[in-house]
Formats: sequence, C-alpha cells, structure tokens
Amino acid sequence: MTTLTRAEIGALGERLAADHLTGLGLRIVTRNWRCRYGELDVIAVDPDTDTVVFVEVKTRRSREAGAPEEAVDERKQKRMRRAAEIFAMRYRADDITMRFDVVAIDASGERLEIELLRNAF
Repeated sequence: MTTLTRAEIGALGERLAADHLTGLGLRIVTRNWRCRYGELDVIAVDPDTDTVVFVEVKTRRSREAGAPEEAVDERKQKRMRRAAEIFAMRYRADDITMRFDVVAIDASGERLEIELLRNAF
C-alpha cells in the first residue's frame, strides 16, 4: 500500500468503508457529496433506526500522525455538521434523525484494520 498516492489511499479507504457499512446493513445513499462547506465522504441510511448517517472516512498508512479518528478534529466536525444541514435542506429532509460516524482505517500493519465509531460526535 506504500506505493499508492495519498489520493489513491483515500479513495481505497472510502471504498472499503462503504463495503464495511453495507456489510453492517446500512444503505449507501451517496459518496463524496460536496457543498461549499466541504465534502461528506459517505452518506448512508441506517434502516434499523431510520437515521441518515454522515460518515467521515480516515485512512492512515502509519501511526506517526496518530490514529485515523484523531484527524476528525473540532474544525472538521463543524464543517461536517454544516454540510449535513445543507444536505438536509437541499433534499427537504429537515426533520430527519442524523448521526455522525467515523470509519477509521489503519493500514500501518500487516492487515487493514477497519473500525466504525458510531455517534463519533
């Protein structure tokens, strides 16, 4: 995985995260949704709770900069919340239940480790 560019690592992580979420029963609505506040990596629906889930995917090749989920700082959380509000308004889903999850992918070892952090913030 060390020969992949940063963009390729990110795209791979997002594909793996979408597959992981689907395997857990979530339905993917869209990926890489953009607005003026930034990008939402994955938007899914949790059919068990009828909740729209906005997912940030973080993939790390090494732990030098910390764990993947540590990169979802307060500034990123604020941008995601704003983008989610725009998404809800644009699709007339103002009254939906929302959740913010993080999928942390650690590619620093021999095996990929994928962890879903529900209600991360």
